[in-house]
Amino acid sequence: MPELFAYTDGACSGNPGPGGWGVLLRAMDGDTIVKERELQGGEGETTNNRMELLAAINALESLTRPSTITVVTDSAYVKNGVTGWIFGWKRNGWKTSNKKPVKNVELWQRLDEAQQRHKVTWEWVKGHAGHPENERADELARAGMAPFKKKKKPA
Repeated sequence: MPELFAYTDGACSGNPGPGGWGVLLRAMDGDTIVKERELQGGEGETTNNRMELLAAINALESLTRPSTITVVTDSAYVKNGVTGWIFGWKRNGWKTSNKKPVKNVELWQRLDEAQQRHKVTWEWVKGHAGHPENERADELARAGMAPFKKKKKPA
């Protein structure tokens, strides 16, 4: 049975501003790539954190059946949120430890629901550090953002 990986990334031009998300889904048999799929999307007015969350959400929601998957992100926000903070938020009715509403709550709830169907391992990698799959996810995120960027007028 091949191992499944999702390399996810988000990008934003300005924060907030136009943004994009990208996912490289890869099934591996040892060192051999068995299957690969790329996903991307974006929004006109968003934040980097929202795009990072949407990358992970879309990776998990794209799976047609319950799977064992490793999600690799360069976002400490996503990794720390989904493996740690989310448990307290849910206990506290989606409030932070200082009783403030959780930012991007609808995306955190969607991510929480999306991962329930799967056995997910979360890994963090340093972004823009030459990790080939993370670099590809970044390219996809920037491509997802491209249609939402304002065209510069010629001088």
